[in-house]
Amino acid sequence: MPQEISSDPIRNDFLSNTDSDDEEGEIRSKDALSHSPIDSSRQSAIDSSEGAVTNEDSPRAELDTPSSSQAGRGRFVVIGIFLAFLGLLAIGLFRQNLFSQRAAGAAPDFEFTTFEGETISLADLKGKGVVLNFWASWCDPCRAEAELLETSWRNEETKGEIVFIGLDYLDQEHSALDYLAEFDVTYPNGPDLQSRIARRYRIKGVPETFFIRPDGSISTTIIGPILSEADFNRRLDDIRP
Repeated sequence: MPQEISSDPIRNDFLSNTDSDDEEGEIRSKDALSHSPIDSSRQSAIDSSEGAVTNEDSPRAELDTPSSSQAGRGRFVVIGIFLAFLGLLAIGLFRQNLFSQRAAGAAPDFEFTTFEGETISLADLKGKGVVLNFWASWCDPCRAEAELLETSWRNEETKGEIVFIGLDYLDQEHSALDYLAEFDVTYPNGPDLQSRIARRYRIKGVPETFFIRPDGSISTTIIGPILSEADFNRRLDDIRP
């Protein structure tokens, strides 16, 4: 568009400046149309990435700051405590498994006093087979085997090769004596005071019966009542001198 020429120099300068501003604004508008706008979130990400590069290149950037060192030490402490816990747990499980196993190999020695006042020790019976039976008057399965035990004892008593011993477990004396009288038990019986012998043999309940050879080693163990006379006799033959 042709510019209007005025004789007024001030007005001419104003018109010239106005045209320059219009041209500059037109150029900025064209530039804006040729580029996609960057939103604030993307601009922040770019600024952050630029800042990260700057920090990496900067000689003042330090990876091992006091806070990171403390965090590292804290992690080591937590890991150490966790490993110690696992170690204690493993030891506990090992000991539990060890003590959950019933006695085997050499029979633990013991000594007890019968209800009649006689003191008997396993060491004194070496050279003979021993049937060691743990029972209680409150134990119903014990009643199921009481008659078989007494009958077998009377058959073995005259031979002198095998000795039967009964240990009363966690019971009251008067109840135990009533039980022995009820089944007419004649082989040696006595209380296992404070369950000392039961703990040594690691029993889990009653009845439990251990068959001990003349050399003092445990042959076999029956957990629960003895119900088969044939099986019982086979076990007796295994511990016979």
